[in-house]
Amino acid sequence: MRQARADEYAEFAAVRAGHLYRSACLLTAGDTHLAEDLVQETLGRLYVSWHRVSRAGNPAGYAQTVLTRTFLAQKRRRSSTERATDAVPESADTRGGDTALRLTLLDALAQLSAKDRAVVVLRYWEDRSVEETADVLHVSSAAVRTRCVRALARLRTLLGEDLAEYAAA
Repeated sequence: MRQARADEYAEFAAVRAGHLYRSACLLTAGDTHLAEDLVQETLGRLYVSWHRVSRAGNPAGYAQTVLTRTFLAQKRRRSSTERATDAVPESADTRGGDTALRLTLLDALAQLSAKDRAVVVLRYWEDRSVEETADVLHVSSAAVRTRCVRALARLRTLLGEDLAEYAAA
């Protein structure tokens, strides 16, 4: 029985790790090392309670909730402001795509507060409803709507004409 659960967890982790990593990268505004740490901590927490999580109706949603709450808890710690600035990335982005747009968007996300960034990622990257986002963040639906409006307005201000320029290219 334990081996079956361990195998089930390993399969779940293998399938969801990439998606969790992409979400974590957005939450951390492109800090890949912190994103990896968040995913590891999330998967560790899921492993500890996998017997309960596996019986839940939506283990993937539960994992995303754990990731978001772990990120917000980490941002509240004083040590979360440490960032290595002189380190060279280990590898280049070989996925292609519009690198300039990606960097511009990540820079704009980095300028949002942690909660605003979490709301934007949950609502628009994860495509969650207002109610689901409110449940994950432990706030009211009205607070999510307010944060969405303010965060999007801030992003529009930060991106200004740059976004239209990149979208037209």
